[in-house]
Amino acid sequence: MKITPLDIQQQTFQVKLRGYDREGVHEFLRAVSETVEELVRENADVKERADRLEKEVTTLRKKDASLNELLVLTQKMAENIKDTARREADLILKEAEIKSEEILKHAHADFRTIQRDLLELRKDRILAIEKLRSLLQMLAKMVEMEEVDLQSLEGEAPAKDVAGGR
Repeated sequence: MKITPLDIQQQTFQVKLRGYDREGVHEFLRAVSETVEELVRENADVKERADRLEKEVTTLRKKDASLNELLVLTQKMAENIKDTARREADLILKEAEIKSEEILKHAHADFRTIQRDLLELRKDRILAIEKLRSLLQMLAKMVEMEEVDLQSLEGEAPAKDVAGGR
């Protein structure tokens, strides 16, 4: 049975011979009633505060769980980003290596072509020099023959000059 402050104030006792002082009992009941009323109020306040704090704790626990989930998710995202960046960097590096190998192959092919062209040009130069030398010798012979013809027309004896080789 739950006793309220009002129950204490309204409590009556039978009067008996040699009983308690009525005024003293009423005074005591009033004091007990006030004390119980104050304790009930304090208890209600404490319960209200406890409920409020429990709600706050629940809210904070939910926030903490959410933050932990967010932290884990963020860490996973950061790791995924790092992995993706590493893979992209590796891919870029491999592409660069392949491209550099292609460039090197083309450079070697161009170098060989240039070497062949240079060799061909050298051959053409030697051939041209030989043709020029031959042409010059032929022209020299023609000039010499013209001189001989000219001298023979003038009456001189060119046979000696031609055979002597001047």
